[in-house]
Amino acid sequence: MSSEPPPGSGEQPPEDDPFRKRPPSDQGPGSPYDTPPPYGGGQPPPPGGPYGGGPYGSGAGGYPADPLAGMPPLADSGKRTLARIIDMIVVGIVVWLLTLAFGVTEYTVDSDRIEVGRSAAQSLITAVLYVAYDTFMISRSGQTLGKKWLGLRVADLENGATPSVSTSLTRALVLWVPFAFCCACVWTAVAGGWSFFDKPYKQGLHDKAAKTVVVSTR
Repeated sequence: MSSEPPPGSGEQPPEDDPFRKRPPSDQGPGSPYDTPPPYGGGQPPPPGGPYGGGPYGSGAGGYPADPLAGMPPLADSGKRTLARIIDMIVVGIVVWLLTLAFGVTEYTVDSDRIEVGRSAAQSLITAVLYVAYDTFMISRSGQTLGKKWLGLRVADLENGATPSVSTSLTRALVLWVPFAFCCACVWTAVAGGWSFFDKPYKQGLHDKAAKTVVVSTR
């Protein structure tokens, strides 16, 4: 299987990107992500027949291409959850310090118009900081601090490269805007927890929106 994205697929990863997909043979024999043998080599044909196509294009001989071929193993969902908690704590400290500095406090009483305004201001600060942090870190190296410490990274599903700024922004917006303005930890649990049940790519809802996966670096 070629490591190059199919023609017309959009942005190309740099040749020196250390996270770019590698040929399946680099993973060693028996890798779960090796390209399957041709039809007639002892394996049943892929779903849809030998000429069937998948959402990610076709591989050699007309078979559906495996987007994970040449990538490291998918990350454990439990480690992903722990990494997200670490990131929430790190950015949450910054949010708390800024709300103190600007005198923005979120009150539980919402009958007063000023108190409602202050709550909205804190939500805005929260959303901006979380989205900016996630977008910058993921587009820079594919890793937030939590992911780096736990040996995880985000990869573009199409080519294995570090996600672009636009892809990283999409991913961050889906994850953090509902968190900041309405659903808080419930949305984070739903979006991130989706990876525990998703098959075959173990994607959270934000991964699905951005077409990314999270893989292990160790």
